[in-house]
This record gives sequence, C-alpha cells and structure tokens, in this order.
Amino acid sequence: MSGRLQGKIALVTGAGGAIGGAIARRFAAEGAAVCVADINLEGAEKTVTDIQVAGGKAVACPLDVTIPAQCERAVQLAAERFGGPTVLVNVAAGPTSDGTVVDLPLEAWTKEITTNLTGYFLMAKYAIPRIREAGGGAVINIASQLGQIGVPRRSAYCSSKAAIIELTRCMAIDHASENIRVNSISPGAINTPRSMWRYKTEEEAIADRGRFYLTRRPGRVDEIASGAVYLASDEASFCTGMDLLIDGGYLAFKGTTADLPA
Repeated sequence: MSGRLQGKIALVTGAGGAIGGAIARRFAAEGAAVCVADINLEGAEKTVTDIQVAGGKAVACPLDVTIPAQCERAVQLAAERFGGPTVLVNVAAGPTSDGTVVDLPLEAWTKEITTNLTGYFLMAKYAIPRIREAGGGAVINIASQLGQIGVPRRSAYCSSKAAIIELTRCMAIDHASENIRVNSISPGAINTPRSMWRYKTEEEAIADRGRFYLTRRPGRVDEIASGAVYLASDEASFCTGMDLLIDGGYLAFKGTTADLPA
C-alpha cells in the first residue's frame, strides 16, 4: 500500500463485520493505527489479529453504539492507545426490520433507528472533541443507496439511512471551522454474509442481484474500503458534506440489464 493514511488514528465501528472489517484492514495497510470496535468482540479481535499479522497497529474494543458510556469509552481507548482519534468511521448497523408503518412493531422501529442513527450521533458526540483537539480530521458515515429511494416494507431502514445523509451535511456545516470534514458513503448491494443469506452460492447472488446494476454484479467490501480511504486521506481535503455513492450505477439506472442495449 502507498501509506495514504500514515500518521492517522482511526476509530471504526462495526469493524468485526464484513464492511467495517474491510475498512479497518485497509486503513491499517495504508498506515493508520486503528481502534477496531464492535458489539461482537470475537469479530473485532479477528480483525485486529489480521491487521497485526500484516504488520499493522490495532486494538479491539467491545462497543454497543446504543450505550453512551460504551461510545465514550471507545473514544477514550483510541486516545489511550494511539493518541486520537483523528478519523471516525461509523459502520455499525442493527438488523433490518421488515414491515410497513402499520405492522412494524414500535420496538423494532426504535431499535433500528437507535442503532443506525442515534449510534452515529453518539459516536460523533464523543469523537469530534478529540478530533478537534488533534487539529482536525475526518468523519465518515456509512449510509446506503436505499437512503435515497423508497423500498417496500423497509420504512425503518430507509429512513435511518436517509437521515444519516442529512446528519452528515449538518455535521459538515457545524464543524467546518474546526478543520473537520464529514462525508457519507452510500453503498449499493455488497456481497457480505449478512446480505447473502438468501443465496446458496456467490454465483447465484451475482446472477440475481447483478440484474439491477450497470456493472452487472453487486459490489465488494474492498470497493467500499477504497472509498473510505479516499475520504479519510488528505487527497479528499476539498470534500465535505457530500455523499459518495458507490452503487454500480443502481440509482442512475433503475432497471434490469435486460433493458440495456446489446
């Protein structure tokens, strides 16, 4: 790797999972020290092991983003171990609830909004003062292509992701004078264990989901990690308040590959 994040200290939530783990590993490979936070401590420790075996610097941290004290502790741990953070990446998300506003239980709505949105708010609340003390840095919020369109029976998920994009804009405005850039990434369908439960093989997933993408395939976790590296790096110094759509042309297209010219 080129060392694009050399000297940066990153706190990545949900880093025991597929997308968060890919971001954490790539950040470390690019020279960042990484606090790997996840409610699944075993997954976080696996990510840390991968980073350390590759010669990088990382520490695992148990984190439920719905608990303010744990959010504050994760920031403190990053500061104690590495002297930061200078970059916060919010990835942690809860299970997706299925239902209309009529039949979706209030408990399911509250849990999804609390994890997907309030968790980002809490992490930023505790991390931004540290980033400010360090002279500035970056916040990256993982949203979704589904934060920009409606989907049947996904009112909680789509609402939370749309709100993340707007929260990103507001944070960018509020903290611009502190040399803190805030951006979001909206991934399309990404092949992860969480998203592929309905398919028997990766080939089946590509054939089914790829119909809706100009790339004729769903995305990979490393492609989201590449976008996060860019936004965290000094190369993105003129980028703030934006949503980086990494969706294989899904929103530009909104059809199936059968509709495309040969």
